[in-house]
Parts: sequence; structure tokens; C-alpha cells
Amino acid sequence: MWAFPVSLAFLVLGSVIGVSADDILSAFTAPGEFPTSVYASYWNDPTATSAQPQPVISDPVTNTIFPANLTNPANFPKNDTVDPHPLPLRQEPSQLLQSAFSQIKSIANNPALAGDTCAQCQASLAIGKMLVLAAPEQGPLLAEAVCEYFDYPTSCYDELSRLALGSVFSQVISLADVGGYDGQLICASQLSLCPMPLTVPLNLTDWFTKPKPNPLPPPKQPSGERLKVLHVSDIHIDPRYAIGYEANCSQYMCCRENTYNTASPDQILLPAPRYGAYYCDTPISLLLAAMQAIPEVTETLGTGFNFSLFTGDLTSHDPDNQYSRAYVEYCEILIYNLLKEYLGPAPVYAALGNHDTYMQFQMIPYYLGGFVLGNQFNWLYDHVSTMWYYENWLPEASVEYARTHYAAYAVKRPDGLRIISLDTDMWYTLNYFSYINATNPDPFGILRFLTDELQDAEDAGDRGESPAPWSSTLVANEDNLVWIVGHVLSGWGITEAQFNPTNLFYQIVDRYSPHVIANILFGHTHEDQLTIFYANNATNVSVETAQAVSWIMPSLTPLVNLNSGFRMYEVDSATFDILDAYTWVSDVNEFPALDNQTAVGPTYFLEYSTREAYGQNITWGANDPLNATWWHLVTEQMEYNPSLVQIYNTYQSKSSVAGLNCTGECIPSKICYMRSGSSSISYANCNQSYTSSS
Repeated sequence: MWAFPVSLAFLVLGSVIGVSADDILSAFTAPGEFPTSVYASYWNDPTATSAQPQPVISDPVTNTIFPANLTNPANFPKNDTVDPHPLPLRQEPSQLLQSAFSQIKSIANNPALAGDTCAQCQASLAIGKMLVLAAPEQGPLLAEAVCEYFDYPTSCYDELSRLALGSVFSQVISLADVGGYDGQLICASQLSLCPMPLTVPLNLTDWFTKPKPNPLPPPKQPSGERLKVLHVSDIHIDPRYAIGYEANCSQYMCCRENTYNTASPDQILLPAPRYGAYYCDTPISLLLAAMQAIPEVTETLGTGFNFSLFTGDLTSHDPDNQYSRAYVEYCEILIYNLLKEYLGPAPVYAALGNHDTYMQFQMIPYYLGGFVLGNQFNWLYDHVSTMWYYENWLPEASVEYARTHYAAYAVKRPDGLRIISLDTDMWYTLNYFSYINATNPDPFGILRFLTDELQDAEDAGDRGESPAPWSSTLVANEDNLVWIVGHVLSGWGITEAQFNPTNLFYQIVDRYSPHVIANILFGHTHEDQLTIFYANNATNVSVETAQAVSWIMPSLTPLVNLNSGFRMYEVDSATFDILDAYTWVSDVNEFPALDNQTAVGPTYFLEYSTREAYGQNITWGANDPLNATWWHLVTEQMEYNPSLVQIYNTYQSKSSVAGLNCTGECIPSKICYMRSGSSSISYANCNQSYTSSS
């Protein structure tokens, strides 16, 4: 602003009122003494020069005198506790819900955030977090409201009410760092609204108590004796299966009385066959047909197997609101009793699947949320471990450990093989509790248990004993070999397992392979797959660096678009290497023809021998193991001969007529999946468009 000179102002004013410059004083010097007569009284001496005068001021409106300390430089009020400081009125829980929902809608429709779905998602989670902390019972209602507003492709009430996953979601966002890594991971993995956060670098300085032996101890020499080991996975028994109802429904699950095809809601298009269908889980008739076939085709009738594996998933794929503890326990007892009857008398070593709990998929670390929340799944661990003891599959020491450690256990067999079973819901992407403290690769402590047990096994090769408290040493010898069993695979694609825990698992496998870990066995995908683990996080993928493999067992259930199958391994009794694997399947496409008669049931036929299917052009001894070296050579053959990938893809679906073809970019993608033992490696290296064959 332009400054108008003061002297000029006086001249102008003087000219206006008729005053000359001679009539105006050019300066005034105030007296040195304070004019004490201005005020009637003072709180201090107004004539003193060491402090400002403090006059006594009264309020003519209230007839009160302002206190001395109001303006006392040495003692004036710093926090006003007298005057009102209004806060918003306390809201009822239902009002908090409406306010939270309104804010989430505002965030979604804010033009300033239109280009940043990640910020929108995490901001919305933060609002949800505040709501459930203030009014926990409103969390499921908010989840339903958001689901309906954004038109998610699910039945919002059935899946997100308090009686379904709404209670789980409320727990998770109350405990997660939704504004940080946890929230970004939720928004990326579950909603595709954020970029996937990077795998957190591992600090393994103190993780391993000893370095990997160099050189490795000499390998155990084969015995020449072959054990027979059965592997069954993903049975998914459906005791609610309804023969004759829609088997080609539009919404999960088919072969139920309440399902239909929207193209023909009043007329059944494909009646559910007695033995099952491609969009349905396993009816008890199919399960019994498989149980009857197993001892016959494996030639174990009357003798049984040396031992068997069941890598989880007992129950059908029901919507969350149709699950219950009783349903899980019913399926658990039904299946375990049948496995005992048809596969015995040797033990069946079982692992929990993601469908083997209520709420399904869920598993929470003991330390989270206080006693009530942290122990909410103890009923499962107690019941299932007791069943394993009841079936005479595990000794008491292993059962007691499993009861209080997420059903994880280790057991050392009389032949020296150590079985370590893990509850891999710890890294399952649909276990929403795995999104809490997601930067921690081992929030459950299960990978710590695995590492300690593997170290104990490595040490047992020297000292001839196994004193770990969770183990049951049946005999003392120098054997130190381990099979790891679990349900959710650690690699192949990126949709099933979290990056950080599977990254740590990969380093553990590298540390203890090939001299301790003989095999790793999973299930879960329902498809026939395999992954290879390499040294140094697969930075150099070669026949020299291949360390271990995980066999991913195809399912007994036909869901989805698959045949029904099971497998038997031939295993060297000294090295516990797999020498061959035989897979039997039943053609689900033929099941409708078996209706309305009782002369014959499903036929399980030998689909393939692994050694014969993939080893024709590999120089390999008849008794050499199908180990990581062999499997890497298989992938090299696949690079030279793409038709071998197409064979692999056919077997991946258990030779289903509904299986997908694999051509073009699918071929190198399949090889990439096979070389990806962790989801983080698959994410870094592989095209994710071809993970399934169905």
C-alpha cells in the first residue's frame, strides 16, 4: 500500500480546518512518572520502574474485579479451567455408524482423491478403525453398508454380518496399522486398490543359531527298500449334498437344495449326480468310493501303508453364514474315522486346512486382542489334537504341543523320519488376521518352532537324540531327515500366501536343505503342482542351486472343473527321498451315467507315474530320487520341449475334460511358477495369468 507522509497529512488537515503549521507542536515528551491518577487503585506500585503497573480493573457489567493473577507476568493462568470448552455431543452407536459411513462415501466421491484409490482405501479403513474401537458392534454393520454401497460381488449379509466375517473384519481393523503397511496390504491384496507393498527385507542375523554346514554332511545311502506313503488332500466332504438339485448353479455352492441357475431359475439344467459334479464338493458316496479304491489300486489291501498324509481341508465350501463349530467337528470326525478305517493301521499325519476352522480361514496370534480374542480358536486346536490322539496317530507329547501351538507339531517316527506339521493359515491371504503386524514375518512363532525343530534334527545327526520338548522320540538314532507338511502352499502364484512369512520360510528351507529337509508337501489349490526351492533366494536358478521341492497334492473334491484324485509315493526307507509318485483319478464327467443303478460306482484309474511322465529324456538312475535336481532338469526339458508343459498342465487338472489348454505365454509362465517356492519370488518373476488349469 502507498504510504501517505504524516507531515503532508498535517498540512492538508490544517488547510481544511484553518490551522497553520505554527499552531502544531512538532513533538511531545511524556513525563517519566506513570500517571497514577488514571486508575483508582493498583495491584502493585505503579510508580516502580521495574515492573509494568497492574491497575485494578472492574467489570461494570458483572460488578466483579478481575483477579490480580490474570495479568501477573510471573503467575498468569496457563490453562483456562474456568471457562467452557464445548465438545461435540456424544453420539449413539448407530449415529457413529452413519457418520462413519457418510465419511467413507465422501472420501470415495471427493474429486481431490479421485486419482488415488490407495489413499481412499486406507483413509476409509482408518474411519472404520475408529468406529469399531468406539462401538465394536457397529463394525459388521459398516462392512455390510460399504459392501452394498460399492456393489461388491458377494452376498453382503451372508458374508459380512456379525454371524459371518463381519466380526473378524472388525477385530482386524481394530488391531491393524491401517494407515501403514497393514492397511496398504489389505487394500492391495483384498481390494486391488493399492500397489502391493514390497517384501520387507529380512534380518537373519540372530535367526539361525548355527551357520549352514560347509561342506554338507555326506548324504544317507539308500536302502533299496521302498515304503508306500499315501497322500490325500482337500476332501471337502459335503454332507449337505442334494442329489438331483442344480449342479450348474450361478452362485456357490451347487448341488444344494437352495441353489439354481439364473438362466433357468425354475427348471434344473444339470441334476446333481450321486457321485459328484464339477461345481460341487465331495458327496459321501464319492468319498467312500475313493476309500474303497485306495487299498485296491495301491496294492495295500490287508497291509496298509507305512504311513499316510492328509494335508487338510475337511469341510465343504459353504458360505460363511452356514458354518459352525459343530459342522467342522462333524466333518473332522467323519473323515478321520474313515481315514483310520481304510488307510490304517499306520498313522495318518494330518495338517489343518483353511476350511478346517470356524470362522473358516481364520487364525489369530495368541498375544493379540487379550485373552478372549487371542484364544478364540483354542476349541479347534484342542479338539483336533485330541482326535489325532484318539485315532492313535500321534503320541501324547506331540498332541500336547499341538493343543497349545496352533495344532502344529513334530513327531519322530520309529524309522527315524521326523514329520513337522504346520498350520499354514499363518500365511494364507484370506486369513485376515495375517494382515495385522504384517511386516513381522513370523507373528505366530510357528516359523521359529520350525527352525528350532530343523536345527534339532540337524544336530541329531551328530548326537543321536532329539530332546526338543515338542517332539516324541520313539527311538534314538543318527537319522536327521524331515518331511514338512502343511496345507497352503508357500509359492507358485501370489494369491494364496503372504510375501513376508513365505520369504522367511524360503530362507529356512534354503538353510536346512538338502541335508535335513527331505520333502515338503502341501495341498490347497486342488490342482497337481510342484515348486522348487533354490539357494540364495533363487538369484541363480540352476541345477547346481536347486535345494528342495514342495509337492502340491491334487484334491479329492472335483471343485472346480477338476477330476477327483489321490496319490501314493514310493519312498526310500533310509533317505526318505521320493523315488516315484503315482496319481489316480476318477473322471467326474462320467458320473451322471452312474445314476439310477447300483451295479458299478466310480472308477479310479492310474493317471500317471511321475518318473515316467517327466523323466524320459533325463539321465537318471532307476533308484535315484525325484529331488530338486531332477525337477530342475524337468523344467529345463520343458524349456526345450513345450509339449511337456502341456502334459504337465493336463495333469494339473487331473486330466479333466473341463481343464484349460496351455499355449503361448502360458508355457514359460508354468515353468516360472514351478521355480517359485515363495509367493514373493513368483510376484517378482512370473506372469500371474496362468496359475490355474481350470
